[in-house]
Amino acid sequence: MDKKSEVAVVIPTFKARNHILGVITEIGTEVKRIYVVDDCCPDKTGDYVEQACKDQRVVVVRHTENQGVGGAVMTGYAAAIEDGMGILVKIDSDGQMDPALIPDFIAPILNGEADYTKGNRFFDLEDVRSMPKMRLFGNAVLSLMCKLSSGYWNLFDPTNGYTAIHANVARHLPFNKISRRYFFETDMLFRLNTLRAVVVDVPMEAKYGDEVSNLKISKIIGEFFVKHVRNFSKRIFYNYYLRDMSLASIELPLGLALSGFGLAYGSYHWMHSVQTGIATTAGTVMLAALPALMGLQLILAFISYDISTVPRRRIHRA
Repeated sequence: MDKKSEVAVVIPTFKARNHILGVITEIGTEVKRIYVVDDCCPDKTGDYVEQACKDQRVVVVRHTENQGVGGAVMTGYAAAIEDGMGILVKIDSDGQMDPALIPDFIAPILNGEADYTKGNRFFDLEDVRSMPKMRLFGNAVLSLMCKLSSGYWNLFDPTNGYTAIHANVARHLPFNKISRRYFFETDMLFRLNTLRAVVVDVPMEAKYGDEVSNLKISKIIGEFFVKHVRNFSKRIFYNYYLRDMSLASIELPLGLALSGFGLAYGSYHWMHSVQTGIATTAGTVMLAALPALMGLQLILAFISYDISTVPRRRIHRA
C-alpha cells in the first residue's frame, strides 16, 4: 500500500476506559496508525492507553477542554493529515463498532467508488426487527430530515459514527464550522454535499454490550430539526442559486408560494364559513384548491430533481 493509501484510525474517547484497549487490539494490520483523542476525559483515558497499550501504531492526542465527538474527530483528522495518512477511519471507543469491518469501509475509497463511506445498521431486516420500536421510529425521522438537509437521498442511518474518508477530501472540510457534538455525523454529510463528494453506505451490524449511550433520540430530535432546517436552507441556496441555476430553482419557491397561498386562502374561508354558517362557494373552493395542488406538484418536481442530482462522481484523486 503506497503512502497515499495508508490508513489511519481516529478514536475519539470520553468515559470509555473499560473498552478502549479491546477496540485497539481488534484493529487489523491494514491500519498504519491509530489516533486516540482524549476529549478531556475525566477517567484520563489517554494516560491509561499510553501506560497499558503496547501497540506501536497508537498516538495519543489530548484536549484540555471537552469539545464533543465532532471536535475530537476533527483533531484526529488534522493529526492524520499532518502525518500524511491517505484514508481516515473513525470508530468509537465503546466497542459497539467492529474493527474487522475497516476493510469494507476503505474498499470503496481505494477503488475510486466513493470519497466517504458510513455505516448503515438497517440493511439486515432481522437485525432491524430486534431493535426497539422507538429507536426505529427516531432513526426513520432523523434519516428523512437528513436526506432533505444533506441532499444524500441514497443514505440511511445518519447518526452512525462508523465512517471513512479520503484525506484529500477531509482537508477541504471547514473544521472550525462542523458541529462539535451529536449533530456531527449529520453535519458532515451537509458539508460533504457542498463539496459534491460521493458518499456510500456500508452494511454493518452494531455490537451492544454493557456500554451506555449518551445519545437519546427523544431529547435531541427537536434540536436536530432546527439544525436540519438551517442546513437545508444553506444547501438550497448554495446548490440552486449561488453555484447554479436550473428549472428546480424556480419550482421550489413557486411551489411554496402557491401552496402557501392556497392553504392560507382556503383556511381563511373555511373559518369564515364555520363562524357565519354560510356555505363557501364552489369558486372559492377551487381558488384555494388549485394553487395548493399546483404548488404540491411543483414541490414534488423539485424533490425528484434533487434526488436525481445526488453526487456520483468522486472528487478525490486516486
